[in-house]
Amino acid sequence: MNVSLTPELERLINDKVGTGSYQTASEVVREALRLLKLRDEGLVQLRRDVQAGFNQIARGEFVEYTARSASKLASRVKARGRKRLAETKAPKRRTSR
Repeated sequence: MNVSLTPELERLINDKVGTGSYQTASEVVREALRLLKLRDEGLVQLRRDVQAGFNQIARGEFVEYTARSASKLASRVKARGRKRLAETKAPKRRTSR
């Protein structure tokens, strides 16, 4: 396989190898392709999720919010998040035996 790169991409690859992050240009390219594949898979899943949402709306499976009810929902979500955060920061209690 023969690949042509712009000078900018060639510099990027050489910089990655030069810093010691990668041993060879091939490793940089393989990693880039692996990340591209992950991104593409994520986009496919996002499209599925969006379509599922549209399908739920079409079936009437949704809740409409007003500015007031959305504000209340946001407050509940924030309170729940703060509680969880506090629980993770609380010191663990030892049980005596």
